Amino acid sequence: MAEMAMFPLGSVLLPAMPLQLRVFEERYLLMLSGLVAAEDTRFGVVLIERGWEVGGGDHRFGVGTVAEILQVAAEDGMVGVAAQGAGRFEIVEWLDDAPHPRAEVRTLPDLVWDDGLEPLREETEQLVRRTLAEASEFAETGWSPDVELADDPMDRCWQLAGIAPLGDLDRLTLLRATSAEELLNKTAELTHDARVPFSTPWPEDEG
Repeated sequence: MAEMAMFPLGSVLLPAMPLQLRVFEERYLLMLSGLVAAEDTRFGVVLIERGWEVGGGDHRFGVGTVAEILQVAAEDGMVGVAAQGAGRFEIVEWLDDAPHPRAEVRTLPDLVWDDGLEPLREETEQLVRRTLAEASEFAETGWSPDVELADDPMDRCWQLAGIAPLGDLDRLTLLRATSAEELLNKTAELTHDARVPFSTPWPEDEG
C-alpha cells in the first residue's frame, strides 16, 4: 500500500489516455506544488460518484488510475497540467482531505497482452472507429474516427476503450477489467450498445 495525492474528477481516466487539467483551486495548487517539490510525477484520478468536487463533500468511486505528469505550466492565472494515465489502483482508505485529497491505495495488476487476441482487437477497433464515424454525424464525440493509436497492443486496447463514445460509468466498468480479453469484449459490447441509436435509420416520412 502507498499514500497518494488524489484528484477526484467528473470523468474517468483510463491507462494510456491523455489528461489535460487547468488547475485553479487552492488545494490542488498546493498538491501540485508539493509534488513538484518532492519530484513526484504521479497523482491518482478517481471518478466522483455523487456531489461536487469543488470545495469537497463529494463521494468517490473506489478504483482509479495513476496520472503521470508530463508537463506543468502557468497560464492565465491557472496552472495547466498535461498528464497520461498509467497503472490502476483501488482505494484502501481515504485520508484527511486537508490540505488536499489523499488516500492509501493498492496497486492493481497490469493487464497482460496475448497475441492470440489480435483478431479480437482488430474487430473491436473496427467497431469503435465505425461507431465514432456514425456518432460524429449527430454530435461532437471528442475523437476522430481516424485518430492515431499507440503501437503497443495493450496501450492500444486501453485507448480503444478511451475513445469509444461511452459514458463514464461504462468507462469505469472497463477500468475494472481483469484481463485484456475482458477489456476488449466489454469495450465491444458497450460500444455496440452505444451504436444502436446512431445506426438505426430514421423512419421514412409517410406524409
